[in-house]
Amino acid sequence: MNNENTPHGTMTDNNHAALWHGRFAEGPDAAAVEFETSIHVDERMALDDIHGSKAHAAMLARQKIISEDENKAIQDGLDSIERDLGSGALKIDYSAEDIHSFVEATLTDRIGDPGRKLHTGRSRNDQIALDERLYLRRVIPELQKQIVSLIKTLSKIAGEHTESLLTGYTHMQHAQPGTLAQHLCAWAFMLKRDVERLGDSLKRVSLSPLGSGALAGSGLPLDREFVASELGFDGVTENSLDSVSDRDYCIEFTADFALLQQHLSRMCEEVVLWSTSEFAFIDLSEKWSTGSSIMPQKKNPDFAELIRGRTGKVYGDLINLLVMMKGLPLAYDRDMQEDKAPLFEALDTVQGNVIVFEAMISSANWNLPNMEKSCFGGFANATDVADYLVRKGLPFRVAHGVSAKCVRLAIDSGKSAIEDLSIEQLKGISDLFESDIFEKITPKACMEARLTTGGPSSVETKKQISKLEEFCSKF
Repeated sequence: MNNENTPHGTMTDNNHAALWHGRFAEGPDAAAVEFETSIHVDERMALDDIHGSKAHAAMLARQKIISEDENKAIQDGLDSIERDLGSGALKIDYSAEDIHSFVEATLTDRIGDPGRKLHTGRSRNDQIALDERLYLRRVIPELQKQIVSLIKTLSKIAGEHTESLLTGYTHMQHAQPGTLAQHLCAWAFMLKRDVERLGDSLKRVSLSPLGSGALAGSGLPLDREFVASELGFDGVTENSLDSVSDRDYCIEFTADFALLQQHLSRMCEEVVLWSTSEFAFIDLSEKWSTGSSIMPQKKNPDFAELIRGRTGKVYGDLINLLVMMKGLPLAYDRDMQEDKAPLFEALDTVQGNVIVFEAMISSANWNLPNMEKSCFGGFANATDVADYLVRKGLPFRVAHGVSAKCVRLAIDSGKSAIEDLSIEQLKGISDLFESDIFEKITPKACMEARLTTGGPSSVETKKQISKLEEFCSKF
């Protein structure tokens, strides 16, 4: 939007006037213009606005609302704008109210009166909703591909470590022996759900709202289905009032981003823990670490910490959208202009984080001796002792108690593992113990015994990796 102080002159005598200027005798204050403009945020939808406008113009001509010559002029003009934006010959005019106003004003500058007919049968209400949907349908598949690339990287590393022992934790206490492969697959399956969730959201955004007008459609003979088909949508939205009031898709995608960010944050938390000298499971590349301005010895996992730290930003973007929409009556309210900034910020944040995490994890080295060492001590095989007794016919609840007594005896004897007890000590607790108990409860034996679907055994993790690879092959 512009007033007499903008480079385009007055509001009422040029093509760059605000689209609604006819009702007003004077233009708004310059400060008001600056406060309400959104072009710095929505400029990224320029191509989507152009593509939507081309389909709308083609429909107007098909319905004989404008002539074929006028349609050709509009199509050629929009093509030239897209071409010049791409080459840099045309720069965004940030004095325009929004990207829609900029495109239409630039078109009218270039082709004259046919440009003034482009907005026939259309409101910025349905135009904005269309542009957002087109933009999301364009960029979300790219985010999915980036996540899939990370899944491939994790699967590749997992494939190299199907027998690399790593203890599993619950409550940050030693739980049961596992492998690095299973842990990385767990990360990958979290991300797989993110990809699928984004795909589900894309299904709901693949309906065209154009033709809904301000809220009540149009008295002109528009063909909404034609526009939807031209733009590759699956169909049209079914209620014009809902079409311009709806920002579910902004909230839904941002919720998807928040879950993705949560997964990245949890993964980074483990990277941070594993990189400490207390764990020393992972050695991050110096390319993806930083030092200290005062402590010369430091090698800090700053990039993992930054990804983790940016989670609040994405959560805040989701809350922003939810709160913005919670009390709005139907149909369009100007509050809804504020939907794009949090949506775009959340998208940009998770995209950057996915790329950085993949680079960081793919360049890391794994300290296999330390990981294997973590499986010894801490009584991580106590459940396997109980399972051993179950195979001998003891009820599990009784076997659980026997295993717990073994742990208690080891602790009282100053030992750090059940296997440090003698067979005589074990038989003193239960005569079901035989000398084969010791080979049954080594970390490797415990890990390989877990053949249930999804378990940490090398057989099962190879199946998991295969499933992840199959999933990735679809993208």
